[in-house]
Amino acid sequence: MIREALSASVDALTAAGIAEPRLDAELLLAEALGCDRARLAAEPEAEIPPPAARRFGETVRRRLRREPVAYILGRRGFRHLELSVDPRVLIPRPETELLVELALELSPDRVLDIGTGSGAVALAIASELPGCEVTATDTSPAALEVARANAERLGLASRVDFQPGSAPEEDFGLIVANLPYVSEAEWRGLQPEVTEWEPREALLAGPEGLDAIRSVLERVRPLSRIAQLNSNARAGAIALEVGAAQAEAVSRLVTEAGFGRVETRRDLAGIERIVVGAAAGAA
Repeated sequence: MIREALSASVDALTAAGIAEPRLDAELLLAEALGCDRARLAAEPEAEIPPPAARRFGETVRRRLRREPVAYILGRRGFRHLELSVDPRVLIPRPETELLVELALELSPDRVLDIGTGSGAVALAIASELPGCEVTATDTSPAALEVARANAERLGLASRVDFQPGSAPEEDFGLIVANLPYVSEAEWRGLQPEVTEWEPREALLAGPEGLDAIRSVLERVRPLSRIAQLNSNARAGAIALEVGAAQAEAVSRLVTEAGFGRVETRRDLAGIERIVVGAAAGAA
């Protein structure tokens, strides 16, 4: 029955060091039964059909191997979207929604999303800012496959231009980027769900965790007559997601790139998570 299956799986997941064993067990059982989690609480004595029990057992075994629940289910929620995800792309995090919120605040005509991964940020902006022209890039062909498939499934394929690479030679009102920012020292202390399953190239960024951010800022400049002479992408503003304790260093890099006004935005944990740079004269 449901109560016994959940109890046994929670015990096993707890023993394996899983951070949220009850939540994970409920998500996996609800998926196996084809129902929502509310039914598990409402009908704890209900029997589990053998095919569903087998499916549940297999997904629990996958979770015990520290495979993330999002990859087991094949999906992850991001704002109001449900995105397909697999080990080709990073699992979208709640703090990344700050990039979308900033886009809604600034309401630019054109947005570039660098390192789009699953397409989460680009697709959310396209969905919530219907008048905005969105371009999204990634250096990983596999990630672009996932992003394009998400766009098709969500009916947003005509709203986002997915391109290989990093920063095209165009002007944008806003550039947003959730780039790799994990340092080599931090990498060794991360959970197996991250180090063994998520794409390393989407996370690790050199000794300080700043290599990818530096590389992008070398090709991005603020919108100005002088800056247009020797740069690729040009923006009225840029917003970069950063790791804990990186905001000060990234703010300096953004300033050095020519953005005159720099500020940070905190996530729900109070961490300075987004560094924003605005071109002189930008709104």
